[in-house]
Amino acid sequence: MKLAVFDFDSTLMDGETIDFFAQKMGIETQVAAITHRAMSGELDFFESLQQRVGLLKGLDYETVLEVSQNLPMMRGAKETIAQLKAVGYKVVCLSGGFRTATSHAQKLLGFDAEFANTLHHKEGKLTGLVGGEMMFDSSKGEMVKRLQALLGVSQESTLVVGDGANDRSMFPFAAKRVAFCAKPILKKEANIIIDEKDLRLILEHI
Repeated sequence: MKLAVFDFDSTLMDGETIDFFAQKMGIETQVAAITHRAMSGELDFFESLQQRVGLLKGLDYETVLEVSQNLPMMRGAKETIAQLKAVGYKVVCLSGGFRTATSHAQKLLGFDAEFANTLHHKEGKLTGLVGGEMMFDSSKGEMVKRLQALLGVSQESTLVVGDGANDRSMFPFAAKRVAFCAKPILKKEANIIIDEKDLRLILEHI
């Protein structure tokens, strides 16, 4: 068995989920600036996530669901996942974003499992609080280790794909480390670099 692990925002999906939410509140510039600094490694991911979700307080949860179900998937995502599964990979999505988005994307793209964070909501509106499995800079790497142990997959048989600083923790556990349209901080630690928005280019390295 082999394991392929993908980030979600700006990897399987073309954009940042939280930025799409922020657009609905007219605060996209403010939130996007924090997102950019976090993905560039300038801010602690946990702190930046709390800051950004805090700014979403009061957003209707119905709007969250509507946005989450209409996100633009990255070119080649569905085909790439299908091909990886056809050659024996288990495909997992690890996201520092939100399950409202990743659980819907799983239905569209066909990956095997997803782990992300949950936006707390009460009386139909976001409370500005968040919790979940992917809250910290180290979360994705720790989950890759757990998945390898659970599935009996070696580092040599593991592929990881991401674009930002919070994807770095996955890289020590994978033989194939893909920086996809990535920030410089991630490219420095990758051994496969793809600068075109087409996930099918990964298949040339399999």
